[in-house]
Amino acid sequence: MSRSVDLLIVGAGPAGMSAAVLAKRQGLHVLVVDEQPSPGGQIWRNIENVAGTRRAGILGKAYDEGVAVVGRFRASGVDYEPGAQLWHVEAGARAFLRRGGSTSSVEAECVLLATGAQERPAPFPGWTLPGVMTVGAAQIVLKSSGQIPDEPVWIAGSGPLPLLYAVQLLQAGGRIAGFLDTTPPGRAAEAMATLPKALFGAPGDLLKGLGWIARLRRQVPYVRHVAEIEAIGEHGLERIRYVTADGRAETVQASILLVHEGLVPTIHPTLALGCRHAWNSGQDSFAPELDNWGETSEHNIFVAGDGAGIGGARAACLRGELAALRIAVRIGRLSEAEAENLAKPIRSRLAQALSPRQFLDRYYRPRPAVFIPPDQTIACRCEEVSVASIREQVRANRPGPNQVKAFTRAGMGPCQGRQCSYTVAHVLAAAEGRSAPDVGLYRIRPPLKPVTLGELATLDTMDGTS
Repeated sequence: MSRSVDLLIVGAGPAGMSAAVLAKRQGLHVLVVDEQPSPGGQIWRNIENVAGTRRAGILGKAYDEGVAVVGRFRASGVDYEPGAQLWHVEAGARAFLRRGGSTSSVEAECVLLATGAQERPAPFPGWTLPGVMTVGAAQIVLKSSGQIPDEPVWIAGSGPLPLLYAVQLLQAGGRIAGFLDTTPPGRAAEAMATLPKALFGAPGDLLKGLGWIARLRRQVPYVRHVAEIEAIGEHGLERIRYVTADGRAETVQASILLVHEGLVPTIHPTLALGCRHAWNSGQDSFAPELDNWGETSEHNIFVAGDGAGIGGARAACLRGELAALRIAVRIGRLSEAEAENLAKPIRSRLAQALSPRQFLDRYYRPRPAVFIPPDQTIACRCEEVSVASIREQVRANRPGPNQVKAFTRAGMGPCQGRQCSYTVAHVLAAAEGRSAPDVGLYRIRPPLKPVTLGELATLDTMDGTS
């Protein structure tokens, strides 16, 4: 089946929903597709079912802010297809979806990719053991079903999310065996120059974060400046060994370890489209090159939300609205002057929403071991390729990520390199005396997500899609 719309939005998180509401208001035919069964994205996951319950109070005010956004999205009348997965997108713009065991294509005048972010891959020795998972995954379980771990958990990482989840877990009645803060020493001094701007733009956010830290340091064992982590066990996690920056080493009993080292934009779709990308040195990641409306180097392909650079839910909503205004101009529903006039207050609010970002990026920049793990570490867990195996390729020649992929199968598993691409780039860069941006990432080929032959067979052959 093939359809045509003015605007296809991939992702029903803050950016996608906000863009959809504004675009629909301007008279565009909008289709929103999303992998999840209900709108909200990762940050407001399952919010329609949670709103008004005790769990909403546990998750906090920022989570509750999504109720109004989801309500406006539901009331807007846009076409919305939950449970739909994007597996290929072409310039032009044409997208291929899978939903309910079948596939379809959508032709759109414009495409807005609002696919958000993913947790930064942070491999370390033992990270593939059962019992080790990310903080984001644990929070998803809390939001989706209200479940918390039965056993006391160890939390290790850096950034706002581990702090937030730890506080949420305590409020939900969970237990924390210890918190391993991996923020390197000296980061506060490095970030101090950006503090006035952060305090001026969003003082409440920073004060809230300080409150989380104070509570955790009062209530749980809190270890600062952890530089190395190792998960140990035969068939599952049994112990954690950690080393602090001053050389103090300790091994503790553990059955659950939750880790997090920040977020990076989801860029697989824009890489597949051939959009130009630039290295964001503040966030140690690639992001698509965008104009001030969110348009990529590919005509009529837009990106909004954390996929454009990590900024949070408020910034995502505003970026979505800006993209929708520009798309309305392209479709002929607004003039350039009208769009510019409507965009002025949005840009002002966006600057305020992003004001803490530079401080957070400097303060929570990951420790060096996140980028270049020890040799025995599994770099690609799908294909069980070690860091040592990647380094061995350098001895034979000067390979790039795609050569390593061919020689070792790293990046060929179900995640298609989402979990190992940055690690491979950093390991190669260090071994070859280059920078990670210079090395680059894997070349992305369809499908973006696994699709069966049976699903492919359902494509409409009459329109040339198969």
